[in-house]
Amino acid sequence: MRLVLASASPARSATLRAAGIDPLVVVSCVDEDAVLADAARRFGPLEPADAALLLARAKCEDVAARLEGADPPEQPEAQLVLGCDSIFELDGTAYGKPTGPDDARERWRRMAGRTGLLHTGHWLIDLRDPAAGGTGATLGETVTTQVDFAAVTEAEITAYVATGEPLGCAGAFTIDGYGGAFVAGVRGDHHNVVGVSLPALRGLVTQVDVPWPALWARAD
Repeated sequence: MRLVLASASPARSATLRAAGIDPLVVVSCVDEDAVLADAARRFGPLEPADAALLLARAKCEDVAARLEGADPPEQPEAQLVLGCDSIFELDGTAYGKPTGPDDARERWRRMAGRTGLLHTGHWLIDLRDPAAGGTGATLGETVTTQVDFAAVTEAEITAYVATGEPLGCAGAFTIDGYGGAFVAGVRGDHHNVVGVSLPALRGLVTQVDVPWPALWARAD
């Protein structure tokens, strides 16, 4: 059983590998701003958790369509495709990646000493041949984790932003890198803050009749 990860996030890949899964990484070509703008025109303003799931689905569907449409198959081993997207929420406002260092510093000034919500959307598509047990299912789930931030100094904010780490992360922070020292606690799934909830993924693959251990990589 091979899982395709429709995400360029090194943290997501590392989390899966640490859990015994060796994903094939196929990065989507989705224009996230365009997807959100189209949804807002059609349905009105989206809640941050809904936006995360919408983007996860768009990425997953983009990669699945490319894999299915390739002749010969782009990734003949592909059987399950997972798309993920994370959005941070503070005071009801959704935040993706910072636009630059100034934006990251300003966010940290607002976040310091407070609590926010990290939403990660997960979307799974079953590409297996029906003759081999494939269900053709497409399904998803959003997982939300509360994140408590430490009170940090202006000097710490400046030094952290200078590492460059916050610029590539939803909410301008990580929990598995330099930013971990500034996260005072989490309530919910720790892995969800990194970018992929392992319990949620297990639940999704179980729904398409794939036992979780079937995804574990095994030495030949």
